[in-house]
Amino acid sequence: MPGRTGASLQGLIDRHDLIAALDRAATKQVTIVSAPAGSGKTSLLRSWSEHTGSRTAYLSIRPDQYDAQLFWLALLAAVRAATGSAEPPPRPPGFDGPAAIRSELAAADDEFILIIDDLHELNSAEAIPQLTTLLTTLPAGVHAVVATRGESRLRLQRLRLAGELSEIRGAQLPFTEDETRELLATAGVTISDRAVAVLQERTEGWAAGLRLAILSLAGHPDPERFVAEFSGTDRTVAEYLLAEMLDHQPPEVQRLLLRTSVLDRVNGELADLLTGTTGSERILLALEDANAFVVSLDHERTWFRYHHLFRDLLRLELRRTDDVHELHRVAARWFADHADVAESTRHLQASGDWTAAAQMLTDHALSLTLDGQAATVAALLHSFPHGVRGLALAHAVAELNRGRPDEAVAHLEVARADLADAPVDHRHRLRTTIAALDLLAARLRGHFDGIIERVEALPSTTSMSSADVVLSNDAHATALLNLGVTAAWSLRLSDSEKYLLQGAEVAREIGRPYLEVACLAHLGFTATRDASARARRYCEDAIEQATRYGWAAEPVIAPAYITLAGVLSWTGDFDQAEEWLARARNAVPSGGEPGTQLLLHLAAATLSAGRGRHEDTLAELVAAGQVRMAGRHALIGRVLGWTIETQVRLGQLAEARAAVAAVDDHLASTGELRNAVAVLHLAEQQPAEARAELRSVLDGTAPRNPVLTLIEANLLDALAARALGDDESARASAERALHLAEPDRILLPFVMTGAAPLLAGLPTHGTTHAALVTDILDATSTHSAAPAPAEALSKSELRVLRYLPTNLTRPEIAGKLSVSLNTVNTHIRHIYIKLGATDRSAAVQRARELRLLSAGRA
Repeated sequence: MPGRTGASLQGLIDRHDLIAALDRAATKQVTIVSAPAGSGKTSLLRSWSEHTGSRTAYLSIRPDQYDAQLFWLALLAAVRAATGSAEPPPRPPGFDGPAAIRSELAAADDEFILIIDDLHELNSAEAIPQLTTLLTTLPAGVHAVVATRGESRLRLQRLRLAGELSEIRGAQLPFTEDETRELLATAGVTISDRAVAVLQERTEGWAAGLRLAILSLAGHPDPERFVAEFSGTDRTVAEYLLAEMLDHQPPEVQRLLLRTSVLDRVNGELADLLTGTTGSERILLALEDANAFVVSLDHERTWFRYHHLFRDLLRLELRRTDDVHELHRVAARWFADHADVAESTRHLQASGDWTAAAQMLTDHALSLTLDGQAATVAALLHSFPHGVRGLALAHAVAELNRGRPDEAVAHLEVARADLADAPVDHRHRLRTTIAALDLLAARLRGHFDGIIERVEALPSTTSMSSADVVLSNDAHATALLNLGVTAAWSLRLSDSEKYLLQGAEVAREIGRPYLEVACLAHLGFTATRDASARARRYCEDAIEQATRYGWAAEPVIAPAYITLAGVLSWTGDFDQAEEWLARARNAVPSGGEPGTQLLLHLAAATLSAGRGRHEDTLAELVAAGQVRMAGRHALIGRVLGWTIETQVRLGQLAEARAAVAAVDDHLASTGELRNAVAVLHLAEQQPAEARAELRSVLDGTAPRNPVLTLIEANLLDALAARALGDDESARASAERALHLAEPDRILLPFVMTGAAPLLAGLPTHGTTHAALVTDILDATSTHSAAPAPAEALSKSELRVLRYLPTNLTRPEIAGKLSVSLNTVNTHIRHIYIKLGATDRSAAVQRARELRLLSAGRA
C-alpha cells in the first residue's frame, strides 16, 4: 500500500506460487487479477506489494464510484503519495487525470508499480475508456495490476496481441493444503493433518472461508470437533463461520463490527460514535494487523473498509439485532458535519428519511457538480422513490450537466413554484441558485431575449446566516459567470465585463479555479467593444491560468481561444490567428453550447475574410447562421451583414438582394446591415445610395457593434465618394478610418473592403498614419515569403522598420516613437546590416521580400 514499508503485514503468508506468478506478470505492461468475492485478491496484492521492493501506488476504489473526476483524483493522490510529492491534486472539474498521472509516472526515476483494486466498483462510463487508454500508454518502467470481480470491462486487446497483458484468474487463487496449514500456523492454530485436509476440502481453498474458520478456531475449545462439524459451500459456509467467529470475539469487537457494517468506510471517531464507546481505532488497527477482513485505505491508517463479503454478512446479522435506521441517521449527521454531502445523503436515504435526504441533495447539488460529482448527483436522484418532493432544483442541475436545458427549465419552474413552501432561512440560497441555473439554461439554449430582466437581483450575503453564505458562494459565482456571458450576448459589454470580473473574484476567494478560469475566458470578448489590445491581454491571461491548471484543451478555455483568434485577425496577424483557431476547434465539443459554436464559426469567417478566401468565409457564416439559438442574439446583425457582403464579393448579387429584402426593420437599422446594403449599392454602381445608407452609421444614430463596423463604414463612404468624383471627401473618410484603426492597428476592414487602392493614392505627407498605411498595403500584397535574415530584427528595430517606407525623416520617426534621434540612427544602422542593405530603399525592398513589413510583424 502507499507508503507501507518494512516486514510483511501480520496474518499474511507468502503464497510462493502466486507471488512468483505476479513476479513473472510484472515483466509485462499490465496484469489483470479477476476472481469472485472473498478469493483473496486484496490480501495477495498487499503481500506481493511488500515483496516486490519497487515503489508502489495502491488504490482501492470506493464503493459505487460514479464520477471519473473523483477516481482520477484519488489515483493521482495515491501516485503522489508513492513518489513523495507534497503537491495537492488539482481541483475538479476539468483536469486531465490520465495525462496528470502519466506525467507523474514518467517523472519517476525507477521501476514503479500501480495497483488498482476493486475495479468493479468503478461505475463511470467515462472513466473506463480513459483508464484503458492510460494502461495502454504507460511510461517505460511502469507496471500496472488491476483487480476486479468477474470479467474486466477494460478493452486491452491491443496489449494482449502485443504480448504485454498477463492474467490471473479465480481458478489460480484457492489455497492449497500446504498453504492452509501455513495459514493456520501463522494464526497460532494447531490441528491435525487430517483436520487440515478436511478444512481445505470443505472450504475448497476459498480464502474468505478459511480466514473466517481460523478466526473461529483461534478461540475454540475443541478445534478438531469444530472442523468436523461444519459443511456446505459458499454463503452457507460463510454465514456459519461468521456466526462462529463473532461468538468468539470480545463483546466490544462484536459491537464495533456489527454497528459499523452500515458504513462503506469507517474511522475511529465515527466508530466511537456508532458504538457509544472509545478506543475503536485501536480495535480497527488490531483487526487489520490480524488480517481479519479489515483494510486501511490511507497512508496514515485512519480510514478502513471491510472486505465486501464480510461487510455484507455483518449487515445480515445486524438486521436481527439492532435499529439499522438509527445507525444510518447518526452516520448521516456525522458525514454532514464533516462536509461529505454524498455520504450523508446516502445514509439519510438508507434511514428512510427521504425529506431530509431531498433537502440535503438540493442544497448541495450545484456544489457537488462543481466538485466533479455530477454522476453521483444523478445516482442519488435515481435512488429516491417516485413522488418525493423538493428535488426539482437537483433535477435541474443534473439535466443542465447532461446538456438538456429544456428539461432543466421545466424543473426550474417547479422549483420556483416550491419557493413559498421552502423554509424561510433557505429561500435566499434557493433563489440565488435558481437565478444561476436560469442563466446557465439560457446560455445552453442560446436564448438571451429578456433573460437578464427576468432574473431577480442576486440576494445580498449580508442578510444570510454564515452557513447560507458558504452554501450560496458557489451559486453566486456561477450566477455572476452566467450573468456576464448572457450580458455579452446582448452586447451589454460593460455590464458583462463587470459581472465577469466580480465572478472571477468570488471564485478566487472560495477556491473555485474552474469557475475563475471560465469567467476570465469570456472577459476577452467584453473588451472587443473598444480595445482589441485589452481583449488580447484578457485572453492571454485566461489561457495562462488555464494552462497552469492543465485545462489548455478543455472547453472552459475555448472562448478565450476564439476571441484571441478573432482579435488577431482584426490586426492582420493571420498566421497566429490560424493557430489559436485550431486550438479552439480542438477544445470545442461537437453539439456543445450554441453560443460558443456560433462564435467559433464567426472567428473562422473573420480569418477567411482577412485572407481573401470568400468561399470559405461564406461557408462559415452560413454555418454560424444555422446554429440553433432559441432567441435572437446581438451578433445576428454581424453574421447576416457579413453574409450579404460576402455574397456580393462572390458575385451572388441576386442572393444578396434577396437576403436584404428578407431583413426586418429592426435589423435593417443596425450598422452592420446598413454597411452590407452599402456594399451591395457599390456593386450595383449606385455610390450615392451607398453614401445615403451609411449616413446614420457615420453620425452614430444607427445601432452598431464594435469599432470594426465604424471603420468599415468610413472606408465604404470613401469608396463611394471616390466613385462620385469627390476626392476630398474620399480622403477625409479614409483618414477617419485610419484614425479609428490606429490605436489597435486594426487592418481587417481595409482588407475586407478592398480599400488598398484608395490608400495607395493618399500622399504620405498628407496623412498622420503613414506607418499604418504601409502595414495595410503590405497586408493586401501577395509577395511570397523569402528566407529569413541571418539575424532576426529586435522589436525596437521592427518598430523603426515600419516607418522606413514612408517619407518621414529620421527626426520625424524619432518623434513618432518618442525616442532620441541617436536611437533611431542606431536602429537603422542595425537594420541595414541585418538585411544586407546599403540604403533605405534597399532595406524596404528586402524587408518586403522577407514579409517583415506584413501586418503580423508590424
